[in-house]
Amino acid sequence: MSKISKDRHHVGLTLKGTLLHTNGIIRLAFLGFNESDETELELIQGYNDQLPAEGKVHHFAVTVDYIEEEFKRIQSLDVELVDQEITSLPNGHRYFFVYGLEGEWVEFFQR
Repeated sequence: MSKISKDRHHVGLTLKGTLLHTNGIIRLAFLGFNESDETELELIQGYNDQLPAEGKVHHFAVTVDYIEEEFKRIQSLDVELVDQEITSLPNGHRYFFVYGLEGEWVEFFQR
């Protein structure tokens, strides 16, 4: 993640912020276009060094306005949950994961 400040200019994204996960190991960086919240790229460092360098997407995220309602909606469907509860980050952002159709993780994220 130390290269973010240089690399961000190559794709037109700006660094919106960084965060240390509550586990003290995973570091997150959020990049986006200008000041818009419509599109955001999350980079993760320290998650799992056993993941392949190429290939299948580990996960993608969608933002939601009311994560508790979304969690209840997902629980009512025939969807396998990765997380059994909503995780809260130090900055107040919250998320949970479910398994997608191809085994990828789908993250539901609220700012």
